[in-house]
Amino acid sequence: MLAPMSGVTDLPFREISWRWGAGLVVTEMIASRELVLSRGESWARLKRAGLGPHMVQLAGREPHWMAEAARIAADNGADIIDINMGCPAKKVTGGYSGSALMRDPELALSLIEATVKAVEVPVTLKMRLGWDETSINAPEIACRAEAAGIQLITIHGRTRMQFYEGRADWDAIRRVRDVISIPLIANGDVQSAEDAAEILLRSGADAVMLGRGAQGRPWHVGALAGYRPPSRGEQAEIVAGHYDAMLRFYGRKAGLRHARKHLGWYLDRLAPAVAGDEKAAIFRSTDPQDVMRRMMQALAASTPPISREAA
Repeated sequence: MLAPMSGVTDLPFREISWRWGAGLVVTEMIASRELVLSRGESWARLKRAGLGPHMVQLAGREPHWMAEAARIAADNGADIIDINMGCPAKKVTGGYSGSALMRDPELALSLIEATVKAVEVPVTLKMRLGWDETSINAPEIACRAEAAGIQLITIHGRTRMQFYEGRADWDAIRRVRDVISIPLIANGDVQSAEDAAEILLRSGADAVMLGRGAQGRPWHVGALAGYRPPSRGEQAEIVAGHYDAMLRFYGRKAGLRHARKHLGWYLDRLAPAVAGDEKAAIFRSTDPQDVMRRMMQALAASTPPISREAA
């Protein structure tokens, strides 16, 4: 499964991952209140464009807005609603959403209950192990969430205070497996097929979710599931197609801005030896044709890195 990553797993990225074999892809986090009030990029994040099943992730801290947003999502094609209780970003937790909900299990359960009651489609939950090392409460919340009607749970094997530092604790995820009977998805630090096998073994989970390991290689989720990865030439075609899709999806000005981080990840993965000044020229250019010409030259001149992730 491809993890929901705000600012990363937009529709163009999800389309590539799905096309190359990802078992399930999830939208970027959508703020429930903003969706109901039609603010910001909420409706753009909701778009499906033929991908299925369409799994929509919602975030919020008030049961009313979560329920209303879930209804809107379901009415607009969502097959699954996922509740975000894992985002560690300060702008999210500062509003008592995301992983901050794990500090208040009663509020978290009220959101879960309201969302489940609002829609007929399955509702799932993504969270961390807890807020910090002194409050590892994922097993407790997971057990109560299942009783409230949640049909699948994803656990990122870190606390909120760890953000993305250190190593994810795959063994700790098993404590959730031990108290629920619904499907469990394990997430955190999965880069290779060996990692995927190990996290499944140690966590007892039913499936694996890949996040940062897919940056710069959106086909990698499917590759870990056993599908054929793209050849070097196909990778270049994916990069060019992804860039064009982002410009069409966001418009030229915004698309250029959104695309830069993806181009950087592609260069890091596929052309790590490219000179710094050439990277800078790619990022500075506002001419899409010039950007792609430079990217294709960089990819053509680079030998693919050999690593266990690529094996």
